[in-house]
Amino acid sequence: MALKIRLKRTGKKKQAAFRIVVVDGGAKRDGRSLEEIGHYFPHAEPAEINVDRDSAVAWLSKGAQPTPAARRLLSKLGVMQAWHEHRYGREPQQDAG
Repeated sequence: MALKIRLKRTGKKKQAAFRIVVVDGGAKRDGRSLEEIGHYFPHAEPAEINVDRDSAVAWLSKGAQPTPAARRLLSKLGVMQAWHEHRYGREPQQDAG
């Protein structure tokens, strides 16, 4: 069972919103998910991205692989860097400000 972190489309036609979810690799795009770890609203100005950082790092450490779109969003929020630091035993850096 390969775990994936990917986007699940919600919202109306031409007003897409996405949930960032953890799913079994064989599940459909909008199928059943194991956990919702965040959401992404691309039409807001600026785009709104919210992710539960601790949950995302926990799933990454369990072997979940993010899709390219999910990886870009997680990288913008610093989740991938936090996971890398967690993986190699370094203390996560706090944002200055």
